[in-house]
Amino acid sequence: MKVLLLKDPKEDDRGQDPYIRELGLYGFEATLIPVLSFEFLSLPSFSEKLSHPEGYGGLIFTSPRAVEAVELCLEKDNKTEVWEKSLREKWNAKSVYVVGNATASLVNKIGLDTEGENCGNAEKLAEYICSRIPMESITVYQKIPHPGIQANLNSYYSQQGVPASITFFSPSGLTHSLKHIQELSGDSIDQIKPPQGPEHKAENCRQLWLLRSAKRFAAIGPTTARALAAQGLPVSCTAESPTPRALAAGIRTALQPHSC
Repeated sequence: MKVLLLKDPKEDDRGQDPYIRELGLYGFEATLIPVLSFEFLSLPSFSEKLSHPEGYGGLIFTSPRAVEAVELCLEKDNKTEVWEKSLREKWNAKSVYVVGNATASLVNKIGLDTEGENCGNAEKLAEYICSRIPMESITVYQKIPHPGIQANLNSYYSQQGVPASITFFSPSGLTHSLKHIQELSGDSIDQIKPPQGPEHKAENCRQLWLLRSAKRFAAIGPTTARALAAQGLPVSCTAESPTPRALAAGIRTALQPHSC
């Protein structure tokens, strides 16, 4: 059974994307298509803050891109040596929080110990952190549509057909991909005969598409699930935690015959 994941592929230390591997264990043939690109922002300001750990009670990494921002700051400002000699140790004396195991792994690679990765999602981690420290945030990247999103989706649908499940990994990923997916999936419902007449056409198309999509949409977490619901779309599966194993188990349950 074919499933589509709207995220960029990333190999782990075993040379395979862990989502493809975990879904494969359940017999799913997974394809990953990136729908977002990233551009970094405010790096000079961020670099200055990294140089003064004494002014903060800790660090919070919300995604792998935030870790990349640290690496860019260290590289561009020639701070790698001072990081290894002193800054890393000073930050390690404080709390370093992360959202998810993938981010934790990358933070560990730059020499920092982490906590909070097992909270399950960003909302639960935020509750945990706010009970302990005040926060100051800085935006170090923004999400933009991936330049190849339409061509990649067109290629997938033309070669693979309509997938049994589509997983969204962020509200912004949903925003930039949904229109293309609706257009491509619409071709699969042409044989259903709705009531005729121009006054019914738009609503008929939407209702038929929603009917066929009832078990199709999965979300990596509650924030993305709410974004799907806000679009009026049925959410068949929300991963219990933002991990390949939890998502694969959720999709398997959702696609089982007679599952709720």
